[in-house]
This record gives sequence, structure tokens and C-alpha cells, in this order.
Amino acid sequence: MTNPLARRGFLLGGAALGAGALVSACTSNAPEATPATTAAAPPAPSGGNDAPGTQVTIGFSAPAADHGWIAAIAKNAQTAAGQFSDVTFKPVEPTNDINQQISAVESLIQAKVNALVILPNDGQQLNQVARAAMDAGIPVINLDRVFPDKLSYRTWIGGDNYGMGVAAGHYIGDQLKTKGVASPVILEIQGIATLPLTQDRSKGFADALKTYGFSVTAQQDAQFTVESGTEVAANLLQAHKKIDAIWNHDDDQGIGVLAAIKEAGRSEFFMVGGAGSANAMREIQSGTSVLQATVTYSPTMASSAIKLARLIAQGKGMSDLVETQVPQSITLSSETITKDNAAKYLPLGFES
Repeated sequence: MTNPLARRGFLLGGAALGAGALVSACTSNAPEATPATTAAAPPAPSGGNDAPGTQVTIGFSAPAADHGWIAAIAKNAQTAAGQFSDVTFKPVEPTNDINQQISAVESLIQAKVNALVILPNDGQQLNQVARAAMDAGIPVINLDRVFPDKLSYRTWIGGDNYGMGVAAGHYIGDQLKTKGVASPVILEIQGIATLPLTQDRSKGFADALKTYGFSVTAQQDAQFTVESGTEVAANLLQAHKKIDAIWNHDDDQGIGVLAAIKEAGRSEFFMVGGAGSANAMREIQSGTSVLQATVTYSPTMASSAIKLARLIAQGKGMSDLVETQVPQSITLSSETITKDNAAKYLPLGFES
């Protein structure tokens, strides 16, 4: 996959953006069988800014759903739009082809939609068409993968990749300190090492571990696929006869990582995942797995993006803020899901 990804939350309830929801997942557009996914249903409209207003049409464009997290993005957007009688949802065919996505967005501009929610395959390459929408008077809500030109979007909403690493690092650091481990062997299984999002996650992880006097022993990227997850984990397990902790950046590739661990019969360490898939949460709830936690990068951000698009198109602000307009940028928090709180997050999880 060559597209910069930024994944894996909170929902806008009563037009108020609440931090929290599920996060996770880094994602990739690497070809895989499309997994089943369940949309996290945002809170039903309940008055205030959620009361019916001016009728608006919201265009939506995203990559093809070839990954659990991406599939959930599209489903969450559709579900959120369906909760408002004053919203007409106009999605275009999802695609991983840059030129096709550009053409699809141009068709939405020509249709004169009232707002556009775009998760670009590549922010740099779709920057110009997003700018064309803004120049045409159509506010663009830039979802997750950011456009480099701030004149190309009205509002950006997305996850905190650095924060994912920090959350994972603090969980692992605290657990190891509590156990009195002095010189731990800590492994890191990345998504795609060359992507800025992966580099941000790794930096956050390293910075958090440093506060405990720890560092990463070895890291390897697994390309966001189940197959690579299995292969990379098997290699790391063979190379390290003793391991204390593993952070795997992505719960989708984590299916392969866990398969390799089970095949090797290793259980002397614990693992933290990334993104917040329902699969990972059920594994954590079992209490019988090395997977003890996952840090979120939630596809519920798509639900929030639709709500933001509606407010902006109707000229409204967020009711819990003093300001009269929706903020220009919203970064979601990366939360840590463990056995103790997994039940709270499970309804928001996506199926890998």
C-alpha cells in the first residue's frame, strides 16, 4: 500500500463532540477479503442542534473497504447520516484509484452538494480537487488523512497517531514497572514503516517508554495485513527467546500476529494492540490471551464527520462550545481498552 493512512474517537451527541469512542486501527488499503463490519450507532438526535433544520445534502468519498477499519468508516458515515431527517446522504463509489476518487469528488462538486466529507486515498494528491470544492463554496470536512493546504478544507477531524504510541507505551511501561522488570525485551510490530502515521506512532511509543527508562528492543513492519502479521511475528518470536511485551500497531494485522504466537506456544509476555477492533476486544475479554489491551484509533470519527458537515452546512456551531462556529481542527484521543472497560467500547468496535 502506498497511500498514507491515518487511522484509528468520539461521537458528536447533541452536536457536542465527546472525546472517547473507539480508536484504532491503523489501516491499510492492502488487498484483503472485505470483512464483515458493524456500524457503531451514534446517539440518536435528541433536540438542540440535532432538531430538524435546513435540508442539506452531504457528499461522501472514501477508499475501498478492503480493510476492517475502512469498511467501518463508510458504514458509520451512512448510519450517522440516516439519523437525521434533514440530511440527504450522497456517497460515491469507494475506490483505491486516485484518479477515480478525484473524478468522483468532481461529480459531487458538479451536483452542488451542501458539504463534502472526504477521506482521501492520499491527501497530497487529492488536495487540488478538495480546494476546487472549497473555491466553489462547498465546505470540505477532511477526514483523517489531512490535505496539506488548509484552504482545501473547512474542518479536519482525525485520530492521534502519536497519542496511540504514547498510550501503548504508558500501558506497557506501567505494567513492567509494576512487575519489577528491570531490563525488559520490548518488541514493536509496525504497520508500514515508511508512512508518517507509523513514524508518529513509533515516536510516541519510544517517548512514553523513555519516561520509565525503557526502550524498544526490536521493531519490524507488517504492512497492515494478516499474512505479514503472521510472518513478522514468527520471525520475531524465533529471534527472541525471551520477550516481556509486544506492541502491535494494528488490530487487523494483529489477527496474524496472534496466530503466530499461538502456533509458537509462547505466553511469557503480554501484548497491546492498536485501533480497537471488536475482535481484539473479545480476545482481551477472554482473559486467556497474551493480548491484554488495545489503544484506540476509532472509525467512529466518520460519524462525527457527518455531524460536523451537517452543522457547518446549516450554519450552526457546536452547542457545548461558546464559539458560534465548528472548530477548524479536531484531534481525537487515543484511549486504552483493557478487560476492565472492554464492554463499554465493544459496541463501537469494528470487525477485522
